[in-house]
Amino acid sequence: MQSGGHCVGGACRRAMSQPAVRPGDLAQHALRAELLATLAAFLASRLAADQSLCVGLSGGRDSVVLLHALVHLRAADFAGGRWRLSAMHVEHGLSEHAGAWAAFCHELCARLAVPLHVVRVEVVRSDRAGLEAAARRVRYAAFADCPADWLALAHHRDDQAETVLFRLLRGAGVAGAAGMRSARALPRGPRLIRPLLELPGSALADYAAANSLAWVEDESNADCRFRRNFLRREMLPRLSTVFPAAAPALARAAAHFAEAQELLDEVAHADRQCVAGDGGRIELARLQGLSSARARNLLRYELASAGWRSPDARWLAEAQRQLVGSAAGAQPCLRTEDGELRVHRGRLYVLTGTAPALPSAVCWRGEEQVAWGERLISFRPVVGGGLSRRRLSGLSVWLRLRQGGERLQLDTRRPRRSLSQLLQEAGVPCWERHRLPLLWAGDELAWVGGGIGCAAAFACAAGEDGLAIGEEVSAARAPAADGFVAPGTVRP
Repeated sequence: MQSGGHCVGGACRRAMSQPAVRPGDLAQHALRAELLATLAAFLASRLAADQSLCVGLSGGRDSVVLLHALVHLRAADFAGGRWRLSAMHVEHGLSEHAGAWAAFCHELCARLAVPLHVVRVEVVRSDRAGLEAAARRVRYAAFADCPADWLALAHHRDDQAETVLFRLLRGAGVAGAAGMRSARALPRGPRLIRPLLELPGSALADYAAANSLAWVEDESNADCRFRRNFLRREMLPRLSTVFPAAAPALARAAAHFAEAQELLDEVAHADRQCVAGDGGRIELARLQGLSSARARNLLRYELASAGWRSPDARWLAEAQRQLVGSAAGAQPCLRTEDGELRVHRGRLYVLTGTAPALPSAVCWRGEEQVAWGERLISFRPVVGGGLSRRRLSGLSVWLRLRQGGERLQLDTRRPRRSLSQLLQEAGVPCWERHRLPLLWAGDELAWVGGGIGCAAAFACAAGEDGLAIGEEVSAARAPAADGFVAPGTVRP
């Protein structure tokens, strides 16, 4: 690495902010030992010998320090030394120097013998939430696709103080004021960890100087038109002149807020057990029995469990008003960028994200499984059950979407009935009905998904070779079209 320097934009220059530390100096050993000890203590109860850990590597000082320290831990045979270390660099394409930063990360990882994966993302510059928030959203979406067991980020105590102050100034509630968690689950993918969160930024700066590390500097970090930069470069330094312990005090307050949020989650969990029906979903009639504050707390918990961002207080109040005040049989629908809150037969459904596109038709040619949007349709040979293979023989078999007007006879003793009636009686929610697979054999409707079943004319007789058709949601394909998460699941 370059000696005691950092790169601004695409060019490197010698850093003047940190004093040089002679090799072999006792101070160098002490600085390295403190950070490594903090890192090792954090990982000791988490990282197993057969697991993988990926570092979110921006190329900035803090992420370079974290990667360097992890390389040293691995070399020191920490946790058996068999765990796999890698790095991920997310290239946002917002700076003319983005390519140079990616090249720096490639060079750094090659020198440290660490595999690097570069992910290029597209940030919507016109995002209503702002450029910073838009970049963060696509970055964390990329993190969620990381195949590692753990994804480590290099946030430190000063970052925590900045986050808490920023959120408080935006009117955050208890969850927001709790700041960043040292460990949390992503909606999918690895667990996200911040092993250096209790260390001050100066500890990372000292480590970088003591080890003569080089890094890149994002020129946008100096632009105080961005609110976080203004807090970091203007407000927090001024606060520290009057309140010298401002940063640790804000970080300490975050810990208090986090504890309060844990208590609120426990209350919500207990309330959920009281208001959930047989299917595990919240029943509006029971929700109406909670106090206003507890009902809102439960709604926040339900949305957070489904991976939603914390909703605006006004939106949450309106959601509560519509849900609690809705008449029997009403089906209110409330939308945000994260998804929809819907009601069906008096029960609450949290629909997250956008469901995958569906094909208009898929021909079945004997495969064991067929992809259908977020579902996998399976075909399993059985005897005396399911669809009769004899009846299917010689016919073209297709999976198709509903067109309207379909009729199905489920029992030879009963007349054909409209599929619309059958779906209503089966309690299939209206937003799911148009996504169900319908299996046609020639010109006849033979089977309908969603628990409806097969037509009587195609039912397998006793002792006859049959075909059992099953449906399951593929974790790899689903965007959590139904956002329900069982009580007790770790909040994202």
